[in-house]
Amino acid sequence: MTDPPTYQRWALKIEYDGSGFVGWQRQAHGLSVQQVLEEAASRLVGGHPINSVTAGRTDAGVHALGQVAHLDFPLNARLTPHTLCEGLGFYLTSYPVSILAAAPVSPTWSARFSATWRAYCYRILNRRARPTLTKGRVWHVKPLLNVAHMQQAATYLLGRHDFTSFRAAACQARNPLRTLDQLTVTQHNDEIIITAQARSFLHHQVRNMVGTLKLVGTGQWEPERVTTALAACDRSAAGPTAPPDGLYLKNIGYIPDPFASTHI
Repeated sequence: MTDPPTYQRWALKIEYDGSGFVGWQRQAHGLSVQQVLEEAASRLVGGHPINSVTAGRTDAGVHALGQVAHLDFPLNARLTPHTLCEGLGFYLTSYPVSILAAAPVSPTWSARFSATWRAYCYRILNRRARPTLTKGRVWHVKPLLNVAHMQQAATYLLGRHDFTSFRAAACQARNPLRTLDQLTVTQHNDEIIITAQARSFLHHQVRNMVGTLKLVGTGQWEPERVTTALAACDRSAAGPTAPPDGLYLKNIGYIPDPFASTHI
């Protein structure tokens, strides 16, 4: 017979601007999203240390529209979705971090391991004039990009492949095999949005795919060359790593969705 849990676990959906952070994960130097969230949570329950587990550890400069983390609070903490969102929001006022939703979950639920898919989007501002209102939130590419050719190239990456050519040299994943369920390229006026979805991604995989698709868009690569780069299983065979500015962790999928019936 298992012992009853000594904590109450809550899932949080989080939005943040990653420009001023060293990334999600705590680092020896610099401010992380994880640090400011855990410090806010600790202050909310009278200084009790609070640890978090996240669905995706975003890099420095990467943003989130729907990051998910779970936090374990003391059993005697009187929390509701409303008080948790409002209370954390109050202590996070000084930072570009917002709590969009909160939901109680079982002690065995994990923001990381219970996730069934992760979706990212990447924003490219495709115009001659530099960005002003979106500075730090898009990749500014001046040459006109051929969206149709980029979409054609994107289809070659769909499915299950060895994505060694599209992962960072420092990637710690043991297995380079991933199944890419979605990779679409759409245009809205002078903005191009690339959306990728998979159960999980390798380190820098999305940014490396975007950097490669950009070469196709400018005409430096033919769309079919992406298949050659993929088959090479060599990082040097693919395109450059796109900057972090345009990357957003869009959403995380769960079955069931803990936030489906949450109202704050």
